[in-house]
Amino acid sequence: MKQLQWVEDIAELEAVYGAPGAPSLRKVATRLTPLYRKWIMTARFCVLTTVGPEGTDGSPRGEDGPVVTELDARTLAMPDWRGNNRMDSLRNIVTDGRVSLMFMVPGSNSVVRVNGRARVTMDEALRIRFADRVKPPKSVIVIDISEIYIQCARAPMRADLWHRNDSADLPTVGDILAEQTGGEEGGKTYDDAWQTRAAETMW
Repeated sequence: MKQLQWVEDIAELEAVYGAPGAPSLRKVATRLTPLYRKWIMTARFCVLTTVGPEGTDGSPRGEDGPVVTELDARTLAMPDWRGNNRMDSLRNIVTDGRVSLMFMVPGSNSVVRVNGRARVTMDEALRIRFADRVKPPKSVIVIDISEIYIQCARAPMRADLWHRNDSADLPTVGDILAEQTGGEEGGKTYDDAWQTRAAETMW
């Protein structure tokens, strides 16, 4: 592979891309407006991005209702439901509160993004607000909103995201685990047990 020329100066980027269009700047809000509130409260899925000393992390977050709860027009709460206990996002937030959330709604090619700062709390009163499951979450991520804006639809449109299914020949989690452990773990046994395990540990 030939030696690549790296861009190391913002002015070089701006010379190629030009100035952002006025609508891309004017659509930014610093709090939940009625329309941004409607969009975010419809979203059952988002990607939470965090930054920490070991690098970055992007974590999928999903619910069977709104994926976040509004505490006030500038504050969102996200329960940390049961996962794999790696706690990558939580570790990062404790050391560096900068976060971004990308909200997606099936069928819509637009995306709403929230940037801000987050903290993790185990406050019982807040955890109990999410106790309509089998039990409340162990912790809640509280996000102070810095900016909210809607992203244009080009990327999902290019990907034809909601009108295709390319999953038929994908490796399973069991396949990948077996590959990474030389066959010591994973495989069909792991995959066969997964549906039952997921149902029992969803919340």
